[in-house]
Amino acid sequence: MTAETAPETGVTRDEPVHVGGADELDGLVAEYDVVVADFYADWCGPCRALEPIVERLAASTDAVVAKVDVDAHQRLATDYGVRGVPTLVFFAGGEQVDRTVGVPAEAALRSTVEEYIE
Repeated sequence: MTAETAPETGVTRDEPVHVGGADELDGLVAEYDVVVADFYADWCGPCRALEPIVERLAASTDAVVAKVDVDAHQRLATDYGVRGVPTLVFFAGGEQVDRTVGVPAEAALRSTVEEYIE
């Protein structure tokens, strides 16, 4: 797949996007059909284990992967009910459709994303 960049946001869909707050996440969810928000922390071992999986997901699907640092964006994490990291929140068609906590198998994560890609 070739990199596709949205002119409005400058987002390249083949790598995770680090969001700077609620407005950025809301913009991605509004602009793209499928968004996976990865709520993580730098100190979190399972989050580091999940990192290569979400990188491959971003590179190989039409979903946008948004990275949200829960330490830097505590309010955003609270707004989405994130109580543990890593938490993945799935959006499709502008709506939250699913979530998972922990490190899912790559095949399961890919299956969840592909369920919402038209």
